[in-house]
Amino acid sequence: MVSGVESCRMETPLMDAILVLNAGSSSIKFALFDRADGSDAIGGGERLRGQIDGIGDAPHFQARTPEGAVVADEAVALDEAGGAGGENPHERAIATLLDFIERFDPGLVVSAVGHRVVHGGPDFARPLRLDDAAIRTLEGFVPLAPLHQPHNLAGVRAATRAFSAAEQVACFDTAFHRRQPWVADTFALPRHYYDDGVRRYGFHGLSYDYITRYLKRAHPDLAEGRVVVAHLGNGASLCAIRDGRAMGSTMGFTAVDGMPMGTRTGQLDPGVILYLMAEKGLGQAEIERLIYKESGLLGLSGISGDWRRLEEAGSGPAAEAMAYFTHRALREIGGLAATMGGIDALVFTAGIGENAPGLRRDIGQGLGWLGLEIDPEKNAAVAEIVSTAASSVAVLVVPTDEEAVIAHHTRELLGAG
Repeated sequence: MVSGVESCRMETPLMDAILVLNAGSSSIKFALFDRADGSDAIGGGERLRGQIDGIGDAPHFQARTPEGAVVADEAVALDEAGGAGGENPHERAIATLLDFIERFDPGLVVSAVGHRVVHGGPDFARPLRLDDAAIRTLEGFVPLAPLHQPHNLAGVRAATRAFSAAEQVACFDTAFHRRQPWVADTFALPRHYYDDGVRRYGFHGLSYDYITRYLKRAHPDLAEGRVVVAHLGNGASLCAIRDGRAMGSTMGFTAVDGMPMGTRTGQLDPGVILYLMAEKGLGQAEIERLIYKESGLLGLSGISGDWRRLEEAGSGPAAEAMAYFTHRALREIGGLAATMGGIDALVFTAGIGENAPGLRRDIGQGLGWLGLEIDPEKNAAVAEIVSTAASSVAVLVVPTDEEAVIAHHTRELLGAG
């Protein structure tokens, strides 16, 4: 089913391991970490990571070691004939993963599984040990994240069956934002809606958690100050953080607010939705498809939601889509900086943030009024710090690692085992 296992098998059997799962509708990202790790670095003890893409269509399995050695990269059969039976595609995909882990290192025992769960509702601000009652509670948040929560929970159920002796832990994308000030958490609606759970939940919290912990370790002076983190990828948002605490996010009740994204609208006047319903006859399903899957960079350009393809096109609607994205980023950074009375550091992360020097250059030029200045050579080379020595705002490029922070939280909650 997958190749290269025999030659890359670990010589020394591990004891216990933590498996991290990020289950989406058609893919499962995974990472494997030692449960007992002697270092205090986030991400220490990593053994393996990869993903299964194309679930339900043309599944493809890929895995690599921390050193970059590819130990699996090929199509797999997710059916009973292929040896990975199960009740649904997620169960069959996780059965394939279990089979690979057992052959990669027969002495390895997955004693804990950490899950990315998008929505923790208004109350869950910390990782949660999962049991049947907890899973039922999380099912109640499906209406708050209908495009994400069901797939996250499908991964939980599949992992519970595949790793029946392992402890299961949920780590929430909303948790990092639960301590943000009330003014950043509410809408100007009658108060009872807030009590009913209509709030600015914010998302990408695991990414912001990782960046915050990284800054505390590598740049403690910046971590204590006023930081804006720009998580810019196919999903995009920004977060204001002061002394490690979230002060506000561009995302709100759902993961569609704020920045334009690959296929999502970002900020949209709710009156537009009412107009589309009343004058264009669009129903709920059509509007959901429009704002989540047909808009953003894809809708503006008519070409693609992939920043790289837009850069290749370079002009016309592609350039206009990138200009709109940049404009919104500048507007959001300025607003978040204002809520903190200034900014000491700006951190770019995620796919576009880490790999689009032209975007970073344009944002830097637009923020010159803050005293921010980007060094062209450092920016082109993707140095960690891309600001000039004279810049009054430190500008960093830091790759995020949501899997590593999930492993960290799982260790912390359950102990080393």
